[in-house]
Amino acid sequence: MDDQSGLPRRGFLKTLGSLTVGLAAFPGLASAQVGAPSRVAGAKYMGGFIAPKLDKVKVAIIGVGARGPTHVEQVAACEGTEIVAICDLYEDLCNTSKNIALRADPERHKDVKLYFGDKHEYRKMLAETKPDAVWIATPWEWHAPMAIDAMNAGAHAFVEVPMATSIEELWKIIDTSEKTGRHCMMLENVNYGREELMFLNMSRQNVFGEILHGEAAYIHELRDQMNQVEAGRGSGFWRVHHRAGTDGNLYPTHGLGPVAQYMSLARGDDNFRRLVSFSSPAKNNQLYAREKFKPDSPLNQIDFSTGADINTSVIKTAQGRTIMIQWDESTPRPYSRLNLIQGTHGVGAGFPNRLALNYCWNNATPALRKLLNLPEDKPDQGSDYHSWIEGGGFNAFYEYFDHPLYKRMAAIGLKYGGHGGMDAIMNFRIIECLREGMTLDQNVYEGAFWSSVAPLSRKSVKEDGMPQNFPDFTRGNWKTTKRLEVVI
Repeated sequence: MDDQSGLPRRGFLKTLGSLTVGLAAFPGLASAQVGAPSRVAGAKYMGGFIAPKLDKVKVAIIGVGARGPTHVEQVAACEGTEIVAICDLYEDLCNTSKNIALRADPERHKDVKLYFGDKHEYRKMLAETKPDAVWIATPWEWHAPMAIDAMNAGAHAFVEVPMATSIEELWKIIDTSEKTGRHCMMLENVNYGREELMFLNMSRQNVFGEILHGEAAYIHELRDQMNQVEAGRGSGFWRVHHRAGTDGNLYPTHGLGPVAQYMSLARGDDNFRRLVSFSSPAKNNQLYAREKFKPDSPLNQIDFSTGADINTSVIKTAQGRTIMIQWDESTPRPYSRLNLIQGTHGVGAGFPNRLALNYCWNNATPALRKLLNLPEDKPDQGSDYHSWIEGGGFNAFYEYFDHPLYKRMAAIGLKYGGHGGMDAIMNFRIIECLREGMTLDQNVYEGAFWSSVAPLSRKSVKEDGMPQNFPDFTRGNWKTTKRLEVVI
């Protein structure tokens, strides 16, 4: 019997089945959450994990070129640490960082062992020195294998951004963390910036009202890294090639990490759901190479056209909130992370720091009444959210909303520095959590979600902006995971 379409019924059903399979292949039309592989037998969820206290933290550091020496200096300065090993391809870099540790405390760090020369020398280091914690500051493609090897060797892994470069690697990191019972935290230092911590505090105190939208970015013109390609060494030596060959958001976490924690994504309140992404043409790197380097330079043999100058992605959360994320390392443009959080009562934004809040006399706390200049004799007058609170007006908010962690560690940040002190606060806080037996401020799943924007954006761009669903790295446990509160 034929149906009214003219197709035989058997052929119609076959066509319908094929169409259903085809629709499922399109993330924008499929269910909004990608299925997760089963948790390994005997493994445990690490969302609120607290490791046993460590009176002394034996630390090894892999990669001491650009970021590594900062970690050496700051971790070595923390009470209760011992730098047991430093590993890099280059012997001179190892020696320089060993001297940094010795200057911090020659007694505690007197037995630093050095490993260099071979890209797998770190495995020998792990086996021989048996560190409690490993800091990893190497090229991106080494982050996942080194973190996995460190956890399998019994150490907690602290990995520079991004945590990994593919969804498959992120799942391997999570499975290893859950199986070994070892932390794997991405070293997202921007979450410890003063303004970011203050906006987190204000979000927890409901100053912005119900959160609706966020904006995040990594806008940082880095074309001068091309000089390191000719030198044959340095972060630019490998990072420039990523910019040339990758079309998507290469570096999403600096802007996204703080915004995700304002929103409590993957922590009970909400979660990542799907993403769409588009890129601009790639022009500026090629122009820069032609202007700055000779025609026979290796830089002018690179085809930058397969990358992008600017990538813009939009995330939709499970609760329907939105986040716009931008990446741009190539255009002549001032540095910005955007750092915008918008709620029903107002907005906080960065670069420059500013606020706009909508409060009337009756629903503002005494502190907000003072900050917003709400007069006592006009209780019906509201704040002027049509103009920004900037400069000294913004700075006045620090008195009431500076994060307690920042106030407690501000002197540490000032002394040891690193991006305005955020690096030092992050590293001192990590050691504090390990020694005191406290849960970390960032868990392995957050690092995975934030890092996954990179591969998902690449896939969306390749498919002309088709939506990509986030895997649920928590396997549903985000719903019962406690949000990050305002830690003291």
